[in-house]
Amino acid sequence: MSGIGGVGGPAGIDRVMALRAQILERNQALQRANAGSIGNVAPSAASAASGVAAPPSFSATLQQVLGGVNDSQNRAGDVSAAYERGENVDIAKVMLARQEASVGFEATLQVRNKLLSAYKDIMSMPV
Repeated sequence: MSGIGGVGGPAGIDRVMALRAQILERNQALQRANAGSIGNVAPSAASAASGVAAPPSFSATLQQVLGGVNDSQNRAGDVSAAYERGENVDIAKVMLARQEASVGFEATLQVRNKLLSAYKDIMSMPV
């Protein structure tokens, strides 16, 4: 028996190679079919027909993420204030909300730092 786990001899290798060739042929046929069906339709209509929406813009994504971080910080502040007022709030929930807000804020700072660094690198490139 060979080291390929049960596919012994030249007949087994030929069988595997034949299966590989069939898979590659089917893949190419699918790619041609997709290119032909989408190539005849406008890009926006093609994405609507396939059920895939166009990806949101960078600014929209950034605003959504920043809004999520802001909501997390507001929620942590509200839970902390409720605990300080003596309401029936579990301390674990307070700590979890504050930690979640802290991690989100730190991640946002790191992304900001990377963006600023990339901007500085681009601006210092010779033209």
